[in-house]
Amino acid sequence: MWKRIGIAAGCVVLFLVLLVGGYIAYMQIQYYRIEDNQAIATENNREEIIKPGTPYTVMTYNIGFGAYSDDYTFFMDTGEMLDGTKTTGTSARAKSKEEALANTEGSIGLLEAENPDFIFVQEADEKATRSYGINQVELLKESFPEYASAFACNFHSAYLFYPFHEPHGAVRAGMLTFGKYQISESVRRQFPVDNSFITKFTDLDRCFMVSRVPMEGEKELLLINLHLSAYDEGGKVRAKQLELLNQVLAEEREKGNYVIAGGDFNHDIAGSIESFPSGQKVPGWVYQLEDSQLAEGYHFVKAENAEETPTCRGADIPYEKGVTYTVIVDGFIVSDGITATAENLDGEFRYSDHNPVKLTFKLP
Repeated sequence: MWKRIGIAAGCVVLFLVLLVGGYIAYMQIQYYRIEDNQAIATENNREEIIKPGTPYTVMTYNIGFGAYSDDYTFFMDTGEMLDGTKTTGTSARAKSKEEALANTEGSIGLLEAENPDFIFVQEADEKATRSYGINQVELLKESFPEYASAFACNFHSAYLFYPFHEPHGAVRAGMLTFGKYQISESVRRQFPVDNSFITKFTDLDRCFMVSRVPMEGEKELLLINLHLSAYDEGGKVRAKQLELLNQVLAEEREKGNYVIAGGDFNHDIAGSIESFPSGQKVPGWVYQLEDSQLAEGYHFVKAENAEETPTCRGADIPYEKGVTYTVIVDGFIVSDGITATAENLDGEFRYSDHNPVKLTFKLP
């Protein structure tokens, strides 16, 4: 009897080893990183070009793949209450297809209400288990038919069987840049990323997209849509990403071009680490990014209402104003010579764990 039990147990162990080994092989075979300097096609391009001395607006918004209603928590987010209680999010997918669609449409509505000249969007799913196959990229394009658009993929994952109670699944997602004016060229630049064994399968293929916008005269306006790494212990990967971004910023300044870089920095960019009332301790992922760390001739545009409105909430607990930790990680860098003001728009985190930010700018 014991011999039979031993054989049966051995068979079970062998099956599990083969199952896990086969899955790891599947993930490795499916794994790849997108090469640097990939040309991105501009769809529905416009003919009109921008002019010096004319005010324009650009918005940035991380829509959180349509999952983050104000009561949503994400399984990778952790935190700690002031009394020491540890907190962890639970979900890996949107609560339902209906909710993912409602949140996506709600986010689109916030953008439409402002009618900006240019738009940066991050975390838009093209096809993903976590958003129930909703093509958010197409929904966005259909919602802005008068805009040129460019899409850069920054998350492509084979089916992730984790967390076990609700697997994150397969994902293809990215960022979009929209413009009411002509975009002559867009290029996807690959950020340095964490290639450690487990993380490389679960983290985004981080990038930034550089779009060249012609203007009257000999110069160009460069619009850079970016999304830096999160869940980066020690901030080492983000430091390398900032180094590459600064290199590009410096090169374009040397050419005499104007630059606006915006998106989700996953850093505090407004000295807001402890600005907003909270029942939680400052999370370990929050690092500060200041003007002194940018290439010469560049600075962050701090929103005029930065003391009142954060742009990002922790997703380890449902959002409750004054309790959930909030900070400003979304916004814009501009080159010297550009006159600009910013406003953090209070979406009350109804549709995403981020709020949109609007920049009004004028070129000399």
